[in-house]
Amino acid sequence: MTDNKATKFTDTGSRMAPDTFYIKVTATGPYLVYGAPPIDEEIIVPNEDGNSWSYRKGIRISQPTGEPCCALCRCGESQQKPFCDGAHNTADWDPLETASFDPILKDSKWYEGPEVVLSDNEKLCAYARFCDACGRVWTIVGKATTEEEKNIFYHETGFCPGGRLIGWDRKTGQAYEPKFDPSIGLIEDPLIKVSGPIWVKGGIRIESADGRSYEIRNRVTLCRCGQSHNKPFCDGTHAGTHWRDGLPV
Repeated sequence: MTDNKATKFTDTGSRMAPDTFYIKVTATGPYLVYGAPPIDEEIIVPNEDGNSWSYRKGIRISQPTGEPCCALCRCGESQQKPFCDGAHNTADWDPLETASFDPILKDSKWYEGPEVVLSDNEKLCAYARFCDACGRVWTIVGKATTEEEKNIFYHETGFCPGGRLIGWDRKTGQAYEPKFDPSIGLIEDPLIKVSGPIWVKGGIRIESADGRSYEIRNRVTLCRCGQSHNKPFCDGTHAGTHWRDGLPV
């Protein structure tokens, strides 16, 4: 996409959650979650071709009562997942945040079609594979003209949990974003037998250990295996390490 068109497509459709909701990344320890958003397992469900297609709710995680926040493990070694139990103090992991504070569109690649446009920031890939559900989204964008084709395009981009992929209406320049209330999901991926990232939905602000806030986005995935190279965000490393959280699915 040319620079002038990249400038046009700048509203990602994300809205900030109320100030009571936010997540604080601690320097060497867990994520501190404020505002008591609901926390549920989000289990990836395949379509008839065996590709990632939707999510179903798993168990609801009970949070500590009477506390201002809960602490979610980010080193991957807690024996009380998803909560922190102090294992980060002895775990073999690097807690350093390395992700950019730049807006997602700054490093996104653009793909134009006759009716829709795709922006793609590969650094935020959580390896959930919805982009292949009914054909690769990078192919679909170039041929989607019917309502059915455009619906598939928006389905594949909108179900990308980390927000790597954003679908845009070419005519209006508006982004398609699913409607999410502030909430947190723990992604489970039985198709490849791994546990995935923490899925932060609904514009919950994420604050780094140094006090800066990352860009507010409707869909964000945070690393919980402790091995991402783009902390605090997931980069799909859990798939290669076959990480499991041990919770019932």
